[in-house]
Amino acid sequence: MLNARHIRRRFERVARTFDDADFVHAATRDGLLQRIEPLLIDAKTVVDLGCASGAASRQLHKRFPKSRLVAVDFAHSMLREARARKSWLAKTTYVQAEARKLPFADESIDVIFSNQLLPWIANPDSVFLEVARVLRKGGVFAFATLGPDSLLEISRAWSHVDDGLHVSRFPDMHNLGDGLVRAGLCDPVLDVDRLTVSYASSDALLADLGAAGARNALQDRSRALTGKQRFRNMLAALDAAASGGKIAVELELVFGHCWGAGPKMDPGNYRIDAGQIPLRKR
Repeated sequence: MLNARHIRRRFERVARTFDDADFVHAATRDGLLQRIEPLLIDAKTVVDLGCASGAASRQLHKRFPKSRLVAVDFAHSMLREARARKSWLAKTTYVQAEARKLPFADESIDVIFSNQLLPWIANPDSVFLEVARVLRKGGVFAFATLGPDSLLEISRAWSHVDDGLHVSRFPDMHNLGDGLVRAGLCDPVLDVDRLTVSYASSDALLADLGAAGARNALQDRSRALTGKQRFRNMLAALDAAASGGKIAVELELVFGHCWGAGPKMDPGNYRIDAGQIPLRKR
């Protein structure tokens, strides 16, 4: 499980440095925009869910210039950065909210765009259910996230030191697709890409992770302080695995989009028009 309070505090702190290390977010943001470009969408209201410093919001304004844009994030500092950088032409509203408890009416949103929010959600199904609630029938939910083959190099380095959890376990593409269907969303389309990032040293890798807020936020991680020697041993294992003087970290990038299906029928409240029941002939 992930510690939501810890994650929020971390992203509040890194709002000003986030864009300095957002190249992974930039890669998935561009990939996601390319994937939804061919879709014909009459969008009046577009939500950038997990907007961070607003880079995707600015691109979404170009993609949907006549739409009302709502930038949502749970970190107030991120929203402040996004507002400071917004285009003065964009009709943008900034909302601080949890992705699992969106302050929107049922079937009120035409497009929900979410770039790298899901890695920070313990149970993606909870977000999918909320998306299904607020997305209008025929609306689009588009997202990018990390797959289970991400950051394995760091996990392997830590395995030389202890048996603790240091890297989140990311769901695979098939489980995400199943979750979308369970939530009542339609026709999910998912695909996977790979991104390899090389670093000259472990220090450079850790600096980028810190600037992007991507440190260990597991609820069941060790509560004891990681000893300096153990941490140095992990870095040594990471450096030992380097090839050609470079530490290569691979990321599995999962892209997906699906469609809103309208309100989900509650089986406990299913009603049948009695007038439509044929009488049994004796």
